[in-house]
Amino acid sequence: MRTTNAAQLSTSPLILLHGALGSTQQLQRLKTVLSDDFKTYCFNFEGHGGRPSKGNFSMDVFAANIHEFMDDHQIDSACFFGYSMGGYAVLKFAATHPQRVKKIVTYGTKFDWTPESAAGEVKQLDSQKILAKVPHFAKHLEQIHAPNDWKELLKNTATMMLDLGAGAAFSTAQMQEIKTPVLICVGDQDTMVSVAESETAVANLSHGQLKLVEQGVHPLEKNDLTYISTIIKNYTSQSN
Repeated sequence: MRTTNAAQLSTSPLILLHGALGSTQQLQRLKTVLSDDFKTYCFNFEGHGGRPSKGNFSMDVFAANIHEFMDDHQIDSACFFGYSMGGYAVLKFAATHPQRVKKIVTYGTKFDWTPESAAGEVKQLDSQKILAKVPHFAKHLEQIHAPNDWKELLKNTATMMLDLGAGAAFSTAQMQEIKTPVLICVGDQDTMVSVAESETAVANLSHGQLKLVEQGVHPLEKNDLTYISTIIKNYTSQSN
């Protein structure tokens, strides 16, 4: 078994951010793989993983959750890995607090938010259809978000997606203002996020790069997490 002393750890903390409908449970395997190389952290966005919600969901709210977590843990700056929604949230945070974000790696983050694309995503958030067609997923949501009502989580997530489609998403100009180095990763078999929208996001970022993950799919846990961890380590260790 490999052992690691403090001197071998990266000098930058690494904060892992979960996706929509997810929780820190989604990140535990990846956190374990990365723990030899980083001081790793993860937390639940409000309304997820049993954490109470103060109100409506939005990327600004989740960015504020990041700010609060860093202050509570006395983290001045950090590198980030954001899965799906988590990637979008940390980009929002980086836009307003660039000094606290050293580098960002995202995986499966959706950038193409229009009324049509949002409506398509919201169709997947019908609690009655989930109960009828994939009851095991309904049970999973109930368990990981207890004591919160998982159906309310779906409603709040749907409202946030519709808001993104209606104009709350990043504009091109807002993306260009983000100065943090960002590596956008997308699986070549992701049915939710396209390579084209990821390429557009990279083109709009001041310091953006694209990584196409072969055989990569959208659900984080169904990917080779050792490979994902290698991508994170290689990018965050670069001197740029």
